[in-house]
Order: sequence, then structure tokens, then C-alpha cells
Amino acid sequence: MAENTKKWEEAARRYRTYIKLEKRLSANTVEAYMRDLHQFAHFILHQWDVGPRKVEREMIDRYMGRLYERGSEKTSQARRLSGIRSFFNFLLLEEKIDASPAEFIAAPKFGRQLPDVLTTEEIDRLIGSIDPATPKGRRDTAMLEVLYSCGLRVSELTSLRLSDLFFGEGYIRVIGKGDKQRLVPVSATARDKIQNWLDDRRTMDTTGRDREIVFLNNRGCRLTRVMVFTIIRQAARRAGIDKRISPHTFRHSFATHLLEGGASIRQVQEMLGHESILTTEIYTHLDNDHLRRTVEEHLPPLK
Repeated sequence: MAENTKKWEEAARRYRTYIKLEKRLSANTVEAYMRDLHQFAHFILHQWDVGPRKVEREMIDRYMGRLYERGSEKTSQARRLSGIRSFFNFLLLEEKIDASPAEFIAAPKFGRQLPDVLTTEEIDRLIGSIDPATPKGRRDTAMLEVLYSCGLRVSELTSLRLSDLFFGEGYIRVIGKGDKQRLVPVSATARDKIQNWLDDRRTMDTTGRDREIVFLNNRGCRLTRVMVFTIIRQAARRAGIDKRISPHTFRHSFATHLLEGGASIRQVQEMLGHESILTTEIYTHLDNDHLRRTVEEHLPPLK
């Protein structure tokens, strides 16, 4: 077992470097992938005592069955299978194996609970419920306008920097997952509201480490995710909107409204910063036939 354990450890070290430097995954994601890989390797070594190159499909099936027997959530099963596929795809890139044993293993099926979507009228009511006569109100209206009209993740919103604003060119630069950058158009309404907030911001003490961050609290520090959630929840209560609302609701509504307005799913994918078009489908209310048609529209023609 010692020899095969060493093979797993060597492959895992190379894989960690790959997903960290090449795939540019976040530190938390890297640790989650490595933890799942370690547990999978332990199972394979204990049951069959083989190295990564000797793993067969039946072994992975047995591992997935063990997860099911132990009551693992379907989302957890799907995540672990995704990590296993990623690892063997890495070995394919290294030409250590000729085919991935995980290629044709089906992920567990589970229903997706999509978040509520706000209508444009509800978006206007929610933002309109904030008092624009105060610096805090001007900050919050600008923040929610950007969150919706640019489709940002809450982490992207709270880390937005002054150097990311390119109002003359009509876009903002967004630093997404894995430090990947994308350019997102910014509406005239959002620009005006941000500018109003920046006028207030100039009167604040911004000499600390967050001095380049756009949206700050009254102490000159960046907002936390919890702060943004609280601001949205309070605004929804004032607006009389009885839906499950979070910062992500704005992003989901943004994607849905774009598609309803005629944007292609590929365009929405780029705006949201998704690597896979199938990830974008999770954020939409597309039926399977519509999704299939839109994906096929962007496939290269058969030769």
C-alpha cells in the first residue's frame, strides 16, 4: 500500500498546483477539492490498493454508492463526483491515462430550488424605498443599482475599487472568482448614483486599508456580505415585498430579465462571468428545449 499511497500523494501535489495556478481556483475551493480527493484516494487504497492510473469506473461507482449508503446529501455527492472528474481530466492532460474512468458516470439527480425573481417594478420599489437625502441612502441606492444592473456577486460588489470604474468608456471592471476579470457595461442611472455617492465619500476618512474600495461604511471600511444582506432585507420590508430576497436575488433577476429581453444565453454567460454555459442555466428559468436550442445555436457546424 505504501507504494500506491506515494503515487496518490505525488499526483495530488501536481493536481493542487494545477487547480491553484492554472485553473486559478480560490483557496477555499482548492482545499475543498483536495479534501475530497484525499477521501476518495483513501477509499480506493483501502478497497483495492491501486494508484490513480489503475482506477476503473466500477471503483468510482462503488465509492459513490458508499456515499449514498452513508446518507451523504445529493449536492455533496455531485460535488465530490465533479472533483473526481476534474482530477482524472488533469491526469488526461498530463497524458498519464488514456481515458477518464469518471467520464460516463451520471451525477445524482436533484431538484434545483431557484431563488425568487424580482420584477423590474419590484426592483424600482425596493431601491425607491431608500431615502436618497442622506449619504447612507445615496450609498445604498447606488450599491443596489449596481448589484442589479451589472449582475454582480455580493463579493464582487463589496470588493469593487475606484480603479475599476471606467465611466468614460461606459463599463466597470469586475474581479470574479479565481481573480478572473471581466468588463461589464454600466448604465447611466448606475453611473449617476455612484457619482452621487462618491461626492459624499470624498468627505470621509479613507486613509485605511480599504481607501480604494468604492462602497464603505461610516468608519471608512468595506461593507461585509451581512451588511449588504441587511440593507436589502430592510429595503424589501419597507417596499412591502414578500419574497425570499438576498443579494443573489438581484443577480438572478438580472440574468432572467436579460434573457426575457432577447439576450442570448452566451451573452448572459459572459456578463455573469461563468466558465460553463450550463452554470448559467442554473440562474435562469429556461425549459430544457429552450436551453438545448440556445446551446445548439452556438455550437460549431458539423463538417
